[in-house]
Amino acid sequence: MSFSSRASGGFPPALVRDIERAGYYPALVQDVVGTALAGDDVVSHLVHQETTFDHDSVRRHVTVLVLTSTRLVVAHADDHTEEGAPVGTATATTESVPLAGVRGVMLTHVVADPASYRPGILGHEITVTIGWGSVTRVDLLPATCGDPACDADHGYEGTLTADDISIRVSAVADGDQALSQAVAFASALQAATAR
Repeated sequence: MSFSSRASGGFPPALVRDIERAGYYPALVQDVVGTALAGDDVVSHLVHQETTFDHDSVRRHVTVLVLTSTRLVVAHADDHTEEGAPVGTATATTESVPLAGVRGVMLTHVVADPASYRPGILGHEITVTIGWGSVTRVDLLPATCGDPACDADHGYEGTLTADDISIRVSAVADGDQALSQAVAFASALQAATAR
């Protein structure tokens, strides 16, 4: 089944448009997302393209979050450049998370000049962090007893942080429309996981 035949059944034109606007191999990303959706209707979506600079290389990647009535579909595609390879390689991965499995949706709003804040604006930048227990970060530090003269080994202490995905959207870098869409997606996901 080609993507174009899937697009007519529940794949909204706005999602296709946003994937194409991101510009990262849109045909590949659309096919990967369409396969993961498996015919489910899209309730809300968020597409975020980002370019990162790593020493002497430039890497592009795109993340697509899609909310259905029962799942959160996470698709991520990025470049993999192998030295000496005649052509580049892209890797695209999808994960399907039942809404009951989403443990948390955190929104961080950045507001410039909060003393002049106008209700309803919600800031000029937002970070959407979603946790479902797939990825947990461990931060370990040597434990101490508080005695500065003590040189005994007290083991380690640390924290576990669920941090499956974090997407930062800025009105300055991504535009006001992208910021509004990120807020709308996060609100829809929060409402869906609270049920």
